[in-house]
Amino acid sequence: MSDAHAGPFTDMNGSATPPPAQALESAREELRDATTRGLGGRAALGRYAARVDALLRQLFEAAPAPAQPVAAIALGGYGRRQLCLWSDIDLLILFEGPIGAADERFLRGFLTPLWDLGVVVGQQVRELADFSTVESDNPEFLLALVDARPVAGDRTLFERFTVTFHQPATHAHIVSSLGTLIDARHARFNDTLYQLEPDVKEAPGALRDLTAARTIASMSDPTLLTRGPVDAARLEEAEDYLLRIRSMLHLISGRNQNVLSHELQEKIAEPLGYAGAQPQQQVERMMSDYFRHARTANRLLQWVRDSAPTPVGTNLGLFGRGVRFINPIKAARRPDSWLRLFAAAVEHQCDVLEDALTVIRQNVSRFAAEDFFPTPESRDELLRFLKPRAGLYARLSEMHDCGLLGQMFPEFQAISWRVVRDFYHKYTVDEHTLLTIRNLERLASACPPSREPFGSLVEDLEKPELLVLSLLFHDVGKWKDEDHATESVRMADHMMTRLHMPAESRELVEFLIRNHLQMSRVAFQRDTEDPEIVKNFAALVGIEERLKLLCLMTVADIEAVSPETLTPWKEELLWRLYVDTYNHLTLSYADELIGRHQAGLSDLLSSRPADIPEPEITQFLEGLPRRYLQLASPEAIYAHVRLSQNIAKDDVHIRLERKESAWELTVVTLDKPFLFSNICGVLSSFGMDILRGHAMTTPKGLVLDIVQFIDEERFLELNVGAGERFSEVLGDVVSGRADVTERLRRREQSVLHKATPRFPAVVRFDNQSSRRYTILEINADDALGLLYRISRLISHQGCDVDLVLISTEGKKAIDVFHITKGGAKLTESTQHALRADLQRMLGGSDEANQEYRPAEQSR
Repeated sequence: MSDAHAGPFTDMNGSATPPPAQALESAREELRDATTRGLGGRAALGRYAARVDALLRQLFEAAPAPAQPVAAIALGGYGRRQLCLWSDIDLLILFEGPIGAADERFLRGFLTPLWDLGVVVGQQVRELADFSTVESDNPEFLLALVDARPVAGDRTLFERFTVTFHQPATHAHIVSSLGTLIDARHARFNDTLYQLEPDVKEAPGALRDLTAARTIASMSDPTLLTRGPVDAARLEEAEDYLLRIRSMLHLISGRNQNVLSHELQEKIAEPLGYAGAQPQQQVERMMSDYFRHARTANRLLQWVRDSAPTPVGTNLGLFGRGVRFINPIKAARRPDSWLRLFAAAVEHQCDVLEDALTVIRQNVSRFAAEDFFPTPESRDELLRFLKPRAGLYARLSEMHDCGLLGQMFPEFQAISWRVVRDFYHKYTVDEHTLLTIRNLERLASACPPSREPFGSLVEDLEKPELLVLSLLFHDVGKWKDEDHATESVRMADHMMTRLHMPAESRELVEFLIRNHLQMSRVAFQRDTEDPEIVKNFAALVGIEERLKLLCLMTVADIEAVSPETLTPWKEELLWRLYVDTYNHLTLSYADELIGRHQAGLSDLLSSRPADIPEPEITQFLEGLPRRYLQLASPEAIYAHVRLSQNIAKDDVHIRLERKESAWELTVVTLDKPFLFSNICGVLSSFGMDILRGHAMTTPKGLVLDIVQFIDEERFLELNVGAGERFSEVLGDVVSGRADVTERLRRREQSVLHKATPRFPAVVRFDNQSSRRYTILEINADDALGLLYRISRLISHQGCDVDLVLISTEGKKAIDVFHITKGGAKLTESTQHALRADLQRMLGGSDEANQEYRPAEQSR
């Protein structure tokens, strides 16, 4: 035994306990005695597992203290309490977080005494975060985890693991993987259970078949075992019989022996109680019983495999062509679970089966709207469900037909079967509404070539689910004959209050509903060649995201009036208005700066927090583009002002915030050489994928950069102190204390990439659209360090970047820079030189003017 356990052992109450070796031998002797008497089945193995549990708890408590919560968890047969005499002890040692030196000392102190006892331990040492994704390449380990059972340590940590691990997607993967393993295992035995020397653990009809049947049922439909061809008594009898034989094999062979050979058959038949004048008679009777029980196990497994649904959610299964509730009685009491039925059908591109719809139809009137979304999680599920994709319209129609949609949203119920006789609309108001969502769904998933420009807008939306929600409510005000847009906004406000939607999302939905007719009026009833018309419409939408949303809403709404309403000519007018407005917003808005009497400024000042004086806000906003007031919420503006307070020459003030699935980085500092380039370089060096961003500079040299990005490697989420580390590196690089080039080079060496570009690079200069700036637009492959390289080349040419608009469409980067040189627009010669540098760099044919030339990957 190791030195750490040389002294006497005590239990949690301080009482003396037997030394580990003595405790283990006593447990084994008890199991040997039961096995010798032919009683080495479930009960005896359960008692043995309990005594091993006690031994492990003893060693766990005696080990040096770890630095964090840790749990010892039984897996596999040990987890099922079917631990035979010489079976491996399979354990999961689970730590809450990254393992440190103290934790390693604990591991040695816990495991070494077990090894000293001669026990074969199959240990897995993991962190809780390891189970956030499924180990799809390790099905045996996943199966062992199914039977996980806490033995020692932090019980709360085990419960957190259980919640993380037992997810429908994990269950579905386990059931699928288990089927593959079963087929491979049976094939090793020629797919027959009638082996004259059977392996009582692995062969068809043996213990693994019983375990597999139980696992499939527990992962898919627990009622399967009560409805199959084998009743509970016969199942328990078969399992106990096979375990008694396996226990006898371990006892007689003195090792982990599971093959019932001819020699061993003669040795164990009599101890198991089989009569006969000759050993042959005893063996024949024993083997007859064996095959009877093996047939029971094999029949059960076949029936379970044939009958089990694919798990697609809690209490949800995929049965052939559709999804239904596994336990309808349980489902009838849980209205908050009903939406998941339709979400699963969308995800798996199948129907909701009629019996599930009947459950909802018969019970839906018993619940109020609040009952369907009682928690923040259930409200988030609703928004995820509303993302436009194939199948959404069909599922919403099913929800409407069974009464669920109207009960979830009483406002929508008001327009059910509502007829408005305007001799213009071809459908009832409710069906028109659902058809708008179908039209958006088609743009998102099956866009015809003629509408690809509109389809590309759907891909670029930040929150497409809010557009679907707006469409669902845009005409609910038609329940009465007054101004329906205003009434629809009022009714939508009630819905968003129930759902506790954040102010930013509420404002967007209200804007879309209130203005859902405006784009068609401007496009079809105004002279869009008049710059003032475009300017006024651009002022209405304010930012590109709202323009995209309103454009898609208009297309979907018009097409839902009737199949003939959205003509190619109308599509052309709408697209032309979209392009002209987009160009106005992106190409000239840097010329429009915030003034002292800017709309919205007085509200911002009057609602300011007490810690921010009014002059600080006005000074901060001076020289920023007007659109900033629409891009940023008041809370964000106040946070930006705080970042700018008392800023000195070398200061870099940083704010890092989680924004749903993305992150938002805000940097406030005084202008510095290569500033924007270095920010982009640091983000790329950490593997971040830049989605969109804005870089703004005031006349006084204050820089405000806002960048949204995705952390696909989950560096910020999974690493303690990652945010502080990221901010530290960014501050060092921006302030000139560190160089980002080497970090980028290491990142390039760690990623796989293709050398062939997918899109030809396009470089455009525009000296006409802005009064103050040359506008540089670059379309190119999204690549690791792309913005870093582009902005660095711009700086090398002596140009200043005053504003940057970043967007990504799939794997294509579309970046717009507002630049000057010496305070003026770029001359033709400067444009020519910069274009040549950019084209060489984007084409990958030149390393001049580049301190670093990375390979293709996310920016």
